[in-house]
Amino acid sequence: MEKEWTFDRKWTRDFTRVRQAFMGEFLASIRTEMSLASALDVGCGVGDFSKFLSDMGFRVRGADGRQENVAEAQRRYPDIPFDTINAEDIEISRLGTFDFVLCFGLLYHLENPLRAIRHLHALTGKFLLIESMCLPKDNPAMELLDEGVAEDQGLSYVAFYPSESCLIKMLYRAGFPFVYRFRRLPDDELFRAGFWRKKQRTFLAASKVSLSEPKLILAKEFIRWTPNDLDPWGTGISRMRHALFQLRILASRALRPIRRAGAKLK
Repeated sequence: MEKEWTFDRKWTRDFTRVRQAFMGEFLASIRTEMSLASALDVGCGVGDFSKFLSDMGFRVRGADGRQENVAEAQRRYPDIPFDTINAEDIEISRLGTFDFVLCFGLLYHLENPLRAIRHLHALTGKFLLIESMCLPKDNPAMELLDEGVAEDQGLSYVAFYPSESCLIKMLYRAGFPFVYRFRRLPDDELFRAGFWRKKQRTFLAASKVSLSEPKLILAKEFIRWTPNDLDPWGTGISRMRHALFQLRILASRALRPIRRAGAKLK
């Protein structure tokens, strides 16, 4: 009896097409500007995104941490080379550099997502596109969550799930000088806040050169110093004191012209 792959279930196939359409539209508008020819699909699963890029004319290679995924990808798409390599392993850097690196649905399955992002930076010649689940938090944060034992989960079934601002910070700290949000995300319930669920997923672009693509907005890195009155160890009283201090500063600035005018009259 032939194995039923998680990647072949209707919901997964539909969601794959949503992401392929979004990526294809974006690449069509940016490919010429960046002269993109080679591509690496990190966390390729059974190779569906690798095949999509190949059909667009990219010279593609795929990599996945599960040998069984790689074997199935190679069986389905024999003209594309695939490698069994964990994105958290420095060994992945031996693949070289690629104009365009794709990393969809992977980072939140990892124990060490920042380490993986550093490896993605080393692999990226020009441009990296990330799609990931993200915590619904404004500040940079990660939660260590247990995952079920399944072929589309991480290798250890425990992983750090990051917020979007955390992903942005990690991309900057890995060495990318430009990190972008998208003005518009796919028209799918997972990419927007709803009545029952908060926004669950996002797309981010990281580049080694500045991009003028109108679909992108340059993202700012969230800076959060510690210790201070707003650090994780602060209390309600300390946060109130911090708010009063900020009001005092604002009031002082607002009164400065009046004080100067009064000084001139003396």
